[in-house]
Amino acid sequence: MIVHLVDDGWDVIYHRAHALLAAQIAGHWRRSDAPERLYETIAAISHHDDLEREWEGDHLTEAGAPLDFTLDTESSLDKLKEQIASARYRGRWVTLLTSKHLCFLNQQQRGVSKEWDSFLDEQVKLQTRYCKELSISEADAERAYQFMRWCDRLSLILAQGKLPEAGRALEITSGIDGQRYDVRELDDGCVTVEPWPFEDKRFTVNVEACHLSELKYDSNEALIQALQTAPITVLEWTFVKQ
Repeated sequence: MIVHLVDDGWDVIYHRAHALLAAQIAGHWRRSDAPERLYETIAAISHHDDLEREWEGDHLTEAGAPLDFTLDTESSLDKLKEQIASARYRGRWVTLLTSKHLCFLNQQQRGVSKEWDSFLDEQVKLQTRYCKELSISEADAERAYQFMRWCDRLSLILAQGKLPEAGRALEITSGIDGQRYDVRELDDGCVTVEPWPFEDKRFTVNVEACHLSELKYDSNEALIQALQTAPITVLEWTFVKQ
């Protein structure tokens, strides 16, 4: 989960909600240079965090605060294998992009153990096989994944409250065709991306956040109960072409 400290507690955005925000962003991309299999790609973006379950497991810091995902650095191979298996229900294209994403996120695990090496090798083989079966070049598959990563990155910038102040620009990524894209907040609170990559000149996206009034919790059960009963705030961003 994505956790913000606010004046009267915490604002929490679930990872699945962040993924839905990324999919909203993807849906506004201009159609003239959209990636291959756009709608399936949007599905992969929307569901790439489906195994994140904030109502299960351990989500507290040692001090009893809600655990932000950036502090949770452990990756479970069993969980990643389950994520690939789950993606297969949506088809090979979604599985291919999900596999690429897991390899990107866990590339530092190469050489850590035989189990990690085997998992990463299996993903590379899976990606190659699916490209052949789907009659798509590895270059086009990689471009679609870079699009997925771009939308995921922009969603995280918004959800984490990382838009710079004073209209300063922040790079999103440069992975799509080597083009650098920057995001800026305007004086009126709207957001723009330069160069403009979207179909419409103005649109709005949103995500839901849970508000927690307590700074610390005695147990995961107490945190889960608080999350399930927390008031919901809708955060919105309006994008405009400059």
